[in-house]
Amino acid sequence: MFSDVKLKIKKKNKILFSRDSLCLQELIKLIQVQTHRTLVMWALDCAKLPLKQFEEKYPKERRPRTCLELCEDWARGKVKMPKAKQAILGSHTVAKEIDDSEYGDLCHAIGHAGATVHVETHALGLPFYELTAIVRKYGNDNFSEPVSEKINYYYERLQYWQETTDTLELDWANFLLDDTKPNKEKLLSEKQMLKQKNNE
Repeated sequence: MFSDVKLKIKKKNKILFSRDSLCLQELIKLIQVQTHRTLVMWALDCAKLPLKQFEEKYPKERRPRTCLELCEDWARGKVKMPKAKQAILGSHTVAKEIDDSEYGDLCHAIGHAGATVHVETHALGLPFYELTAIVRKYGNDNFSEPVSEKINYYYERLQYWQETTDTLELDWANFLLDDTKPNKEKLLSEKQMLKQKNNE
């Protein structure tokens, strides 16, 4: 299940998970059938744990929190994209500024969670980076169990938001109310499969 991750560790890759990761295939399938709104709720919700973890070590650094707060406001139609985009970039900047790859990965995870408001394909950035942080935390030989638990958590939370998002009567920015647009994560997957077919 983690053979591809172990290969990336061997190659010293910065990000240890991708759309090809065997352990993420069920989650990716579930992501591909969601509305944009559901993925926004899921990503912002799941990002609260890496934020809490980050702030326990860096309590004075507010940019990751600002990212999530402004992206939530963007989703609700309270702020426009440029303000939220600056906050997303701010969270990614923290990752570059701190000399701490595990906690830097958490900042990237938070940034991608916020950017899910812009486009669904950012949603997977959250697990790619947070799971990489978990591998760094537990080490190359002990990450299987905590990573598996986290993936199960993502899956359960996404099922929850799939059932709950539209029952909450929340305010939404107009662009998130348009359900006629296809799921961008699904489109990306179809494009990649077509490319593979053409290369065979």
